[in-house]
Amino acid sequence: MSEQKEERTHRLALRAYRQREAVLLAFRDLLPPECERLRNLSAREWQRLLRWLDTSGLAVYFLDRLTQVEVSEMLPREVLARLQRNLLDNTARTDAMIAEFSAIHNDFQRAGLSYATLKGFSLWPLSVPRLELRSQLDLDFLIAEKSAVKARQILEAMGYRLCAISGPSWEFRANRERAYTDLYQPTPHRCVELHLEAASAGSTGRLSRVDVRFFQNIYMPVLSPVDLFLGQGLHISKHVLSDFVRTAHLIEFRRHILARHHDDKFWDQLREHAESSPSAAIGLGLATLLIARAMGDFAPEALTCWTVDRLPATARLWVDLYGSRTVYGDPPGNKLHLLLKREMEAAGATPKRPLRQALLPLTLPKTIAQATAGETVEARAMRYRRQLHFIQYRLRFHLVEGVRYLLESIRWRRQLRRIGEGDPSACSSGRLPKGEVTDRTVRPPQVRVRR
Repeated sequence: MSEQKEERTHRLALRAYRQREAVLLAFRDLLPPECERLRNLSAREWQRLLRWLDTSGLAVYFLDRLTQVEVSEMLPREVLARLQRNLLDNTARTDAMIAEFSAIHNDFQRAGLSYATLKGFSLWPLSVPRLELRSQLDLDFLIAEKSAVKARQILEAMGYRLCAISGPSWEFRANRERAYTDLYQPTPHRCVELHLEAASAGSTGRLSRVDVRFFQNIYMPVLSPVDLFLGQGLHISKHVLSDFVRTAHLIEFRRHILARHHDDKFWDQLREHAESSPSAAIGLGLATLLIARAMGDFAPEALTCWTVDRLPATARLWVDLYGSRTVYGDPPGNKLHLLLKREMEAAGATPKRPLRQALLPLTLPKTIAQATAGETVEARAMRYRRQLHFIQYRLRFHLVEGVRYLLESIRWRRQLRRIGEGDPSACSSGRLPKGEVTDRTVRPPQVRVRR
């Protein structure tokens, strides 16, 4: 690839990032001038932006926001029609998920199980004021270890089958063929995850502090306000330390913080509950700082003084250098989070994992299409072909992003040396204008791949 072509590719990437930045900034209280960038996009640019809106979970949120501030006319007619169709489809999908959700709750409660809703519908109304705006793929429950076997029996009676166990998490699917060709329309595929709480948690476990909320004609057990907030923030930081983050989760967490902005009692309770855990304080700080760098300061000092303000200098530096690629990136993401993960491991905030395993896993990726009863030879061949393509897709990701990580690690170590030498310009602390995508935050190391 010639240098001229590489430079053109970079300019296009920078322009795409600035378009995505304009989308995110539209969710601020006052519509900023950057949003005017969206008025003059070409049809091809809108196609690319719509793909990102889909994968980031922001498409229907974005339509609702522009409608709310009465500027939806900035969208081309065909784009507006597409997003409105997505809203209608997602409303039907959400209604179907709520019906399934209610049926599971009724069966769990009749059986006297000890459980609570995790994520998803429990984020209503503080993080998700209207459920039909949220892109949701599955249902999650926290369940007592003693209730897990009965919960499994209930789900299996409803047509679910246990597909995977990863530590304390059990994944169940019904109609196991899972397709992502349409993220909005109702689908026969259903997925439930049970997250087991160990019996040893006892009176200190999250299930000992469950609240009950009336939701869609059922009494829905949810985590306590503090546990709900903490879980949401740590879920984001967990994904920041992985390959890809759905940007919609950042918007939802920002809403939650703003909803409790002046609730001093809540912040005191949260601090008392979480400050004894360094990983909790760092995780909340990382999620909050990432959002602030993208959208501007928004969190109260009652939260930031013991989370953001206590982040290690290396974590703040990482957010400044690579935060934009995390917020505005495309799936499957990148491996630059490993730079931060190594620093967090050194600080004892996350468990250690061998770097080689993270760069190039030696195990095959999960099966994306399961065999069905009475499968024909043609269907089996198609399923094998899809799985092979997925393996190739993941292998290419690991190879390309692994090389990019190794190249970027040289730059990262140089920045760390500057911090060690006391160079103040190497620390974040506001060095980048908040919310601004710059050439420095977007340009990745060039990796040549033969096609």
